[in-house]
Amino acid sequence: MKRILIIEDDQDIAELERDYLQLNGYKADIAGDGLQGLKKAVSGMYDVVVVDLMLPHKDGYEIIKEIRKTKEIPIIVVSAKNEDIDKIRGLDFGADDYLTKPFSPAELTARVKAHVKRYERLKGHIAALEVIHHRGLEINTASHKVFVNGEEIQLTAKEYELLVFLASNPNIVFSKEHIFNRLWMDDYSGDTATVAVHIQKIRKKVEKDPSNPEYIETIWGSGYRFNSV
Repeated sequence: MKRILIIEDDQDIAELERDYLQLNGYKADIAGDGLQGLKKAVSGMYDVVVVDLMLPHKDGYEIIKEIRKTKEIPIIVVSAKNEDIDKIRGLDFGADDYLTKPFSPAELTARVKAHVKRYERLKGHIAALEVIHHRGLEINTASHKVFVNGEEIQLTAKEYELLVFLASNPNIVFSKEHIFNRLWMDDYSGDTATVAVHIQKIRKKVEKDPSNPEYIETIWGSGYRFNSV
């Protein structure tokens, strides 16, 4: 049974999320404040973390940042903040998804299901590949580790999956729509803008000069290409 951690200070919302997830076959725990939530997230064996942004003691952004230091598990933000800047900031800190309140419990469950499936596929299918080398970039798909010129780079699960996809298909141009449909799955209700956000985040971590990338090139009007030359 997959375990989900809900970090939410509104008890009614937290219990609604928990009950609906449990009805759909998940085991769900609740943490009512940021400090308790962070402690559970980093010490527990959870498959997905669902976190609000506005929490007592420690906000959701801080929690996401701390989780990402040690774990690659999917993180879904559930927040009343609906501005694009809040969504982009959440993704920048390492979240994989963003759901705006009010929402239906069925939609949350669908998002959890999608991320669990994708993460299992990431650990299974992709791990069956070997080490991918492109100049100074090395991706060890057995250990899920990425190195640039011998230095290990920390990526989120979604960043890693996107980088592996592009690096496994070098010198091929993929549109944002193709990448989105390939990696975010049909039951994710976001849009292709999230592809550009994740590309930008990867570039900041693996490129010497993110504004003049060596690996992931933008092909204007077409999409993105991983340059192996």
